[in-house]
Amino acid sequence: MIPVEVAYALPQRQCLLQLEVAEGTTALQAVQQSGILQQFSEIDLTTAALGVFSRLLDGHTLPLPADYPVQPHDRIEIYRPLLVDPKQARLRRAAKKRHTANGGQ
Repeated sequence: MIPVEVAYALPQRQCLLQLEVAEGTTALQAVQQSGILQQFSEIDLTTAALGVFSRLLDGHTLPLPADYPVQPHDRIEIYRPLLVDPKQARLRRAAKKRHTANGGQ
């Protein structure tokens, strides 16, 4: 058996579950076996992004969640969708800073 963790966080609540899975278990299977889906009904594994130690399981750098065999002590993270595009947020902050620097004009 392999010890792994499954992590999910909301702004007001975090959950880190420790479990042991059989060798050859994929990241997707580990999430399903963890019981976290029963605690957070908003998680949709058909659309949620998963990663291991902040590295996205995207099929490019690392395999997809259904293809990634977990390693001992992996932390499988379930990512929430972004509410604001980071580029748009950065542009808004820059515009606000310019506005403030110009005396609010």
